[in-house]
Amino acid sequence: MCLLAVVAAVPVTACGSGREAVERPAPARGDEQQADPDAGRRAAEKAALDAYSGYLAASRTASRRSDPHAPELSRFLADPLLTRVRVSIREAKEHGAMRTGTLKSDPTVTSVSLDSAPATVEIQDCLDASGYRLVYAKDKRVVPGSGGGRHLATATATRYPDGRWLINSGAAHRDQPC
Repeated sequence: MCLLAVVAAVPVTACGSGREAVERPAPARGDEQQADPDAGRRAAEKAALDAYSGYLAASRTASRRSDPHAPELSRFLADPLLTRVRVSIREAKEHGAMRTGTLKSDPTVTSVSLDSAPATVEIQDCLDASGYRLVYAKDKRVVPGSGGGRHLATATATRYPDGRWLINSGAAHRDQPC
């Protein structure tokens, strides 16, 4: 389970402007369903996938900088995953290591539960970490045993009371290649 935190902690390069997105209030559930019964589901899927992509990007950036308290992490992550990612980045830093390279991701939504409290979206991904390495910061040598490959990863996005979708759990399934 910690592997996803470590892998994701360095996965994608953040491209944000540093400004928080302004959230618009969601339409009343009845109004939304009358116009298009699938609109709420599609919106949830998009928001969850955006949060997941942001999570990978923020984690990669924070890992590359060895910054476990990078503010962009809390923009896309919530506990308990937020704490796991921060601990992974901090531990790598304490051992003089950092992540480099690229992590390829191709996520899909596997389930949407808008009627649960809180609403959740389950995501499955085939992460390709073959070009994403944990290296020693001093000389860029690859840390032994840290090689990546292609494996299944899962994550859960949860809608919080403020309307944001955040990734709060995730797991890497290294024993399940994809």
